[in-house]
Amino acid sequence: MDARDLADLLVLRAVADHGSFTRAAQALGRSQPAVSQAIAGLEARLGQPLLLRSTRSLRPTEAGKRLIARMTPALDDLETALSDLRDSRDRPSGPLRITSLRYPAEHILLPALIDFRRAYPEVEVAVRVQEGFEDLVGTGQDAGVRLGLHLAQDVTALRIGPDMPIAVVAAPDYADRHGLPETLQDLARHDCIGYRLASADTVFRWQFVQGTRPVSLSHRNGLVVDDGDTLVAAALAGAGLAWVLEPLVRDHLEAGRLVRCLTPYCPVWPGYHLYYRHRKQKSPALSAFVETLRRHPAAAAGRGG
Repeated sequence: MDARDLADLLVLRAVADHGSFTRAAQALGRSQPAVSQAIAGLEARLGQPLLLRSTRSLRPTEAGKRLIARMTPALDDLETALSDLRDSRDRPSGPLRITSLRYPAEHILLPALIDFRRAYPEVEVAVRVQEGFEDLVGTGQDAGVRLGLHLAQDVTALRIGPDMPIAVVAAPDYADRHGLPETLQDLARHDCIGYRLASADTVFRWQFVQGTRPVSLSHRNGLVVDDGDTLVAAALAGAGLAWVLEPLVRDHLEAGRLVRCLTPYCPVWPGYHLYYRHRKQKSPALSAFVETLRRHPAAAAGRGG
């Protein structure tokens, strides 16, 4: 069957439904002669009449009745499929893949995703918790969440978290045994817990400010970990000093399980951002999630909203 056959079958069904070439033409938005020619052409190709014409009536022949009965369910299914496809073009559905650090995944993404999934149940969300900065294209992710300081230039970013102060912390037991550093130079005689960046396979250099000047220091690593929770656990166990985002240890500081040092040298970093690739058209699922984050209290707090 070619495209002409399909078009003429639609005309045949319209004529049968309306019982008139004129009314069928009006329904189809075509001229009456064009409708008559379509039926005549279809009959010629099939080699038999499909409609009985008289001055007073127009009705299907037996062959026409059989054809209409067989084709109507198929045409209805086709129209439904096309309608569903048009509707789904702008309706969020399908997979949405997001890579994130653990802290924003638990405290920002998860609350927003619960509301998002209630509004868009046809979207299948997969959150990949991964330390370090990931290339979205290389890992097949639609979006990621990282600190603003670590964003590449070729991404679009939405701020979803407040500024993050840095803290250098240790367990009281470690402080009793070794004391606490008072200057950056004092770090050379302390055990420091290193943090290995999974994305770069390098040990992170601690970042400080001295006056207005940023300072990047390597340190003596008695222990190196590659996970934020393990880093905090090691500090709590007395393994040494840890350089961390202050919100990750705030409860421990307030409870006295950790103590803080080198505060005048600790910077404040730009907060968490949702980032995604530059493109003229985002997927409906990603667009809907971005708008959900713009409105959600867990993310709006980071923008002063």
